[in-house]
Amino acid sequence: MLPVDLPGTVRDALLAPLVDHHCHGVRRDDLSRAQFELLAGGGGPAPPGTTHFDTPFGVAVRRWCAPLLDLEPHAPPAVYLARRAELGAAEVNRRLLAGAGVVAFLVDSAEEDLEALTAGEMGRHGGAAADELVRVEQIERDVAATAQLAVDYLDTLGEELGARAARAVGLKTVIGSLCGLDLDPDRPSRGAVIAAANRRLADPKEPLTDPVLLCHLLWSAIDVARERGLPVQFHSGFAPGARHRADPARMSAFAGALQPLGVPLILLHPYPFHRQAAHLAAIHPHVYVDAGLALPHGAAAAARVIDELLELAPFHKQLFSSGCRGLAETGYLGALSYRRALAGALAARLAAGEWNASDAARVAHMIGSGNARRIYRL
Repeated sequence: MLPVDLPGTVRDALLAPLVDHHCHGVRRDDLSRAQFELLAGGGGPAPPGTTHFDTPFGVAVRRWCAPLLDLEPHAPPAVYLARRAELGAAEVNRRLLAGAGVVAFLVDSAEEDLEALTAGEMGRHGGAAADELVRVEQIERDVAATAQLAVDYLDTLGEELGARAARAVGLKTVIGSLCGLDLDPDRPSRGAVIAAANRRLADPKEPLTDPVLLCHLLWSAIDVARERGLPVQFHSGFAPGARHRADPARMSAFAGALQPLGVPLILLHPYPFHRQAAHLAAIHPHVYVDAGLALPHGAAAAARVIDELLELAPFHKQLFSSGCRGLAETGYLGALSYRRALAGALAARLAAGEWNASDAARVAHMIGSGNARRIYRL
């Protein structure tokens, strides 16, 4: 699994069980090739005459996931998918999720795919604990669908956020993907929120785009997180299907505005802005960062991404997540790519005499599980 020779203590730290601090449920049903490729591609089907197996993710699936399904490495796509179908989704999910070596899954609860595993099912398939992350935009949609008046919308939104947060280990927002955080960092006035809520309730099935309500939702989530001592996750870069990318300068402005509240802000999937995210984690005491989806979907770049995060972000500010969604392969490859990438980065520092084995092992433990246990109070 590890591409380099390392001292035993460092190797043990890298292979220790991980806390996957952000993932989604994987599909429980048997998938056709078209369904598999759609999930593998993220943004949509491959162009006619091409395949999503001709991607970094597709190559990694054939190389690293095939042996867990009793196939030779680099098995052809048709052979891989035939074996996947032969074993059945439940067995494939069990092998791949358990093979990731994860001790706890923190699962985004807003998965709208009814065929996706719940948080509890993810834990059972992976032989791990599992906890819930509350997607605040999902709660807003639910409230908007039932509220009759703007004041009901405001009151119910806060109540629902608090009730759901009571059963969760963290909150998550995709507001950066919705608007790029092109928002006024100050709280909107109650009058402005009521006026915006009236417009929202006139057509509640439409996606939330109103900047006043987005800002109100964000501040409402921050208030709940502060009351309950929970972190808030922000999508900040690589997010399939996102309409925007969170601008690093605006993210920094928001981070500065929220710093006095002491709520931990975790920047998810910041690639290709991971260096900016690492800088934010370095200058703001409440900001944390992970590599996320860059690991399973950009396996060839994983070593560079991890190395560049280590250059600047404090080690106690970095976390592991697979961003697993839809395919159990993403969970397995996220963990594998993380371990291999961090192994290479640590080996280089050890060889240069910059670190000793104790330093390397401690950093591997912190990023792999220790930081997440502390921040999410696991």
